[in-house]
Amino acid sequence: MKGRNMTRWRDPAKDPRQEPKSNLITAEGAERLRGILDHLSRVKRPALSTKVGEAAALGDRSENADYTYNKKELNRVIARIRYLTKRLDELQVVDRLPEETDRVFFGAFVTLEDEDGEEMQLRIVGHDETDTAKRWISVDAPLSKALLGKHLDDEVSVAAPGGETCYVITEIDYRRP
Repeated sequence: MKGRNMTRWRDPAKDPRQEPKSNLITAEGAERLRGILDHLSRVKRPALSTKVGEAAALGDRSENADYTYNKKELNRVIARIRYLTKRLDELQVVDRLPEETDRVFFGAFVTLEDEDGEEMQLRIVGHDETDTAKRWISVDAPLSKALLGKHLDDEVSVAAPGGETCYVITEIDYRRP
């Protein structure tokens, strides 16, 4: 197979992209995905369908940039709708607090302190709702895996590109907005 889909060969046994992703999501994340799906289905897709129809009515489609662009955009939106529909069926919504709120579990807001005394706040969320700007990390991330099940004041070490980094858990919270 030639073209844009060709990539270099990777050994599936060693490729981190082949690791199974968890199907967990917070209630807020699931609601956000449903909102995106609803917007794409009810607003974006009909608008693009109308644009494609209008552009097609103008005549020669091979030289009609409006038709070509809107058709590609419509296909992208349809693919996204299919993906979200399938993904929402697979996801398991975690909408309750764990029994032990003094330990780190899925959905926790965690404050960590590194060796230099600098604090970092993050939240453990599902793969579909990660956000680096908010410091929401995937439950599948190495730091999350190291944190899960730990208590307040536990020390956690994580392999990082610059070497191993150690953190101390200074706060665990489940009720932040």
